[in-house]
Amino acid sequence: MIIARSPLRISLGGGGTDLPSYYRENGGFLVAAAIDKYVYITVHQTFVPELIVKYSKLERVDRAAELEHPIIREAMRLLDIEGKYLELTSMADIPAGTGLGSSGSFATALLKALHTHKKGLMHPRELAEQACHIEIDLLKEPIGKQDQYIAAFGGVTGFEFLPDDRVVAHPLRLDSETLFNLEDNLLLYFTGYSRSASAILKEQDEASRRQDAAMSGNLDEVKTLGHESQQALLAGDLDRFAELLTAQWERKKQRSDAMSNERIDSWYRLAMENGARGGKLIGAGGGGFLLFYAEDKTRLRHAMTGAGLREVRFRFDFEGTKIVIQ
Repeated sequence: MIIARSPLRISLGGGGTDLPSYYRENGGFLVAAAIDKYVYITVHQTFVPELIVKYSKLERVDRAAELEHPIIREAMRLLDIEGKYLELTSMADIPAGTGLGSSGSFATALLKALHTHKKGLMHPRELAEQACHIEIDLLKEPIGKQDQYIAAFGGVTGFEFLPDDRVVAHPLRLDSETLFNLEDNLLLYFTGYSRSASAILKEQDEASRRQDAAMSGNLDEVKTLGHESQQALLAGDLDRFAELLTAQWERKKQRSDAMSNERIDSWYRLAMENGARGGKLIGAGGGGFLLFYAEDKTRLRHAMTGAGLREVRFRFDFEGTKIVIQ
């Protein structure tokens, strides 16, 4: 049996500038962190001459080309795996559609498992690019590249998205005190809403494609905030980093009316009134998780728990997509 795992992620700065419709014209930049919440893919051989795939549904087909699941179907086609006598299962620590990059993590874990099944080795960069090729080029999803890259590389990493489609990774060399304080003081709360990232990102993607001035200007500002976030982290200035989280949330809400709603706004205000120094919604928007930086964690936890929100505690993952059993 092969078991691959891929970390989920939180975006720390510059999110949204990783969509091809933006970076191919302007170049993109963001900082993301992999966390110790995972997507798992298992692959093992059976004695049944069919392909069995288990996720939120169960599929039993004669060959991979007949699968309904688009990412699994295209990954197996890309690797020329017919699938007979195989069983593939997926599991995740956090539900899909909650803003932590589960689709990109799923794709990288799947590809890692399938390459291992074929006795192949993949550099994290190749793994990420292949996952992007499936989701963006083959399936035409209006999404960016950060999820696949941070899942493959792990750590706290800056990524440059160049107009020629190359991606340059810059692992942040944070001093130990900054890293520990950042990890301890970031709090993650589930809003109870899940949503399709593609549906929300489609609006941004279409505006960028028609070179909408307001959208381009917004993303230019977000890219600058991403660079400033990296500088603040490297300098150990976490108060400034917290302020930049809030600045990015304000820019993010300007990109679409679907980014927030009355309940999310009220929870955000509650957090800022009870110990949070800064924060934003993680992911495409409209639901998922709220991320806050707070030094008065006890006060914030009491307020958010009292409002009915569930905290998900996490640590950073520095291993990226990997095989855990082979």
